[in-house]
Amino acid sequence: MLRKWKELDWPLMAVLVLFMLVSTMVVHSAIIPTPEFEGYDIRTAIFYILGFIIVLGIALVDYRALLKYSFVIYGIGLIMIILLFFIGAEVNGAKSWFKLPGGLLFQPAELVKLVLILVCAYMLGKRGGEPLRFRADIIPAALIVLVPFVLVLIQPDLGNAIIYLVVFVGMLWIAGTRYKHVLIGITTVLAALILFVTLFNTFNDQIKASLEEQNRLHWYQRINTFLNPGEASSDDRHQSSYAIIAIGTGGLAGDGFKQGELKNNHFIPYPYSDSIFVVIGEEFGFLGSAFVLLMYFALIYRLVRIAAACYDKRGAYIIIGIATMFIFQVYENVGMMVGLMPITGITLPFISYGGTSLLINMLCIGIVMSIKLHQDKYDLQNNETTTTTAPGL
Repeated sequence: MLRKWKELDWPLMAVLVLFMLVSTMVVHSAIIPTPEFEGYDIRTAIFYILGFIIVLGIALVDYRALLKYSFVIYGIGLIMIILLFFIGAEVNGAKSWFKLPGGLLFQPAELVKLVLILVCAYMLGKRGGEPLRFRADIIPAALIVLVPFVLVLIQPDLGNAIIYLVVFVGMLWIAGTRYKHVLIGITTVLAALILFVTLFNTFNDQIKASLEEQNRLHWYQRINTFLNPGEASSDDRHQSSYAIIAIGTGGLAGDGFKQGELKNNHFIPYPYSDSIFVVIGEEFGFLGSAFVLLMYFALIYRLVRIAAACYDKRGAYIIIGIATMFIFQVYENVGMMVGLMPITGITLPFISYGGTSLLINMLCIGIVMSIKLHQDKYDLQNNETTTTTAPGL
């Protein structure tokens, strides 16, 4: 066991420790003007400690066992999502949570992201690196992703639903999708986006009235603010407008720790969660924001290095799926705070407050560590494992 732990990716562990320090500090600052959220910084530290225990524990488990039972895990994930429609708790208009003892909440959609990565890696890995076949490989995998995508979209949880698709596309790319299939996919996505924007603008009033009746007007407000910022009301533009102002006022070095004026005066909603990058930008400025983005670069760099050393392509697919998930979440969260992306409920990985999100992210890192520790050269054709050591990192 000790020998295995010595082989852990310690640079990656150091990045996680850095994330823990930054997250705890920024969450502490974010909750200062909101007494009802007192203790969230302590909870963040506790969740991180639990997360490191998960990383070390999962690292010792052979990831191929998870692949073997990936469809069973997939079934459990679907059952949890379906149960939300009957016994789920509604938060901010979305019925996406299970209430746990102690006032804690669990969001199954977060776990399903990892489940889909495992299932897709298992299915796509059967090709052993050969180009994927459209009907035999891509379509079945797409159907596996489509079911939870629709269920989560109905909740409604647009952010996680989009992540499912993005992760799937990233894994298709690394698994060897033919260029003609890529062209078909790009054409389909562009056509769908053009059709959506056209229909949304054409039937704007009807869509607004319908969503208002369903108590889901926030969907309309977020999309309309992004597509038609000039026509959106000041209330609809509130979050995105003040987020941009707050980040801008931070300047080069920021206003100082716990000194964010807009954050302290409640102009920024959910500063400890979705809008935590605004707190970083306002209090630590461009330098602090750049430092956080460099931390994400270091994280992704280590994941890619580990994936590049994999003999078993399924391990590489898992890591690239996880990396794609992190990259998109960072891009979407930061992008929506600076006006480049529509507002969604996507948090900033490893920094935003949220026990489910953090523990699932740490579970992902644990699986990456397992792939590194158990990366014997695996003969997929003969189903045999040799003792050849993976190349150095």
